[in-house]
Amino acid sequence: MGLKIIIVLLFIAVLISLSSGLYFLMKDVGNSRKRTLYALGVRVTLAVALVLTITYGFVSGKLKSTAPWDRQLHPENAAQPPTYQPHQ
Repeated sequence: MGLKIIIVLLFIAVLISLSSGLYFLMKDVGNSRKRTLYALGVRVTLAVALVLTITYGFVSGKLKSTAPWDRQLHPENAAQPPTYQPHQ
């Protein structure tokens, strides 16, 4: 449960960094400040941390896929493909 909370918090932090970067881009037009560049660096760092956290969750088994189209993980839920029966 703690891993999911960390993932949600990282995602929210990425969205906040994205919006602050947009704000700095609009506010600092013609200014030599590099706040937009720093916001991009923070966003990239947070996105890498988010991907690594999700990867860790799947590799360690703490996160599992429950998608109905994932036949490898849930073969009991997979529909059998239709068999071909020619018309007579």
